[in-house]
Amino acid sequence: MLMSWPDLVLALLALPVLAAALYLATLAVLSSRPPPPEPRESVRFDIVVPAHDEEAGVADTVRSLLAVAYPRDRFRVFVVADNCIDQTAARARAAGAHVLERLDPERRGKGHALAFAFDRLTNEGFADALVVVDADSLVTPNLLGAFAARIESGARALQAGYGVRNRDASWRTRLLHLGFTLFHDVRSLARERLGLSCGLRGNGMAFGRSVLRDVPHDAFSVVEDVEYGIRLGLVGCRVQYVDEARIIGEMAATERASRSQRSRWEGGRHTLARQHARILLGRAVRERSPLLFDLALDLLVPPLSYLVVAVTAGLLLSVLGLASGMGTVVATAVWTTAAVGLMLYVLRGWRLAGLGWRGFLDLLHVPGFIAWKLALRFRPDPARKGEWVRTSRDQ
Repeated sequence: MLMSWPDLVLALLALPVLAAALYLATLAVLSSRPPPPEPRESVRFDIVVPAHDEEAGVADTVRSLLAVAYPRDRFRVFVVADNCIDQTAARARAAGAHVLERLDPERRGKGHALAFAFDRLTNEGFADALVVVDADSLVTPNLLGAFAARIESGARALQAGYGVRNRDASWRTRLLHLGFTLFHDVRSLARERLGLSCGLRGNGMAFGRSVLRDVPHDAFSVVEDVEYGIRLGLVGCRVQYVDEARIIGEMAATERASRSQRSRWEGGRHTLARQHARILLGRAVRERSPLLFDLALDLLVPPLSYLVVAVTAGLLLSVLGLASGMGTVVATAVWTTAAVGLMLYVLRGWRLAGLGWRGFLDLLHVPGFIAWKLALRFRPDPARKGEWVRTSRDQ
């Protein structure tokens, strides 16, 4: 029996959503946690903390870094006070960090601060690897030992696990914690298992000195971490995931404070997708590179909220078509399969996030959260190029 026109149209519309859902479900299935290697202590590190007007939290970050379980003579902590007009530099020094003060009103932003620090510190020659930690973050004591174990085994770029420091501040931060777990843990664990690049997340990154020499850090967009991760992938350097070491960063707990943060993240990734996805796909096909193909998919797969909206609308139309006698059986089956794939992905993230039933109940806020994100999509992005646009902190 031939498919009806409504069935065919709805089924075809479902195919890209189904592909994205099956991709995410596959990553969920493969996201088991491997046993970590034994920590090592032979690698020398410089830890770089880029900061712009972070006087409120930079001292806590420095103290957290100085307390890592690693020989004190084998690492240094540098705070880059970038175009600061507050007490960031003074408080970082008082907490025990070296401070690099940078004043360049024409070239502002985290990317410029990192390039400035990387250039100076790699030329000094003390460190075998450089680590990046944001100025509102805390780290687990095993951070450097876990990095050293991979570097001694040949890793050139690393990404630690990245979570939410204030996850219980509100339902919004608990959903952000779930989102971080999905995006950072579920996807990165699967990619590590497959030998792919987990990409960079901006906080908790580490680079061997040779990488920074071969691939200079000249990424200055709003999402400079993703941009630089793509550049590394294009030269065949995969970013390895270090699950047992964690970075937790402060996230906005209210709608007003999180508005600019969310706009930057999603707007920046959308721009990178337009600029790089086709290039990555072309190189992946020519070079038969699973690593580049996965980097392209990571850019092309829409945010989970958009997929949820598409699946909900597709299922609704298909079921209405069945009820009205249009015979949308195939379309209903395809949209249902996509929904099951997304559910598997979310449930795996919920389990890894450790939020329990409280976090499960927070999913009731998801429809409103999605509506808010969709509204943000049509607002102008306040960030220009790679300039610092600090997220407002909740009082």
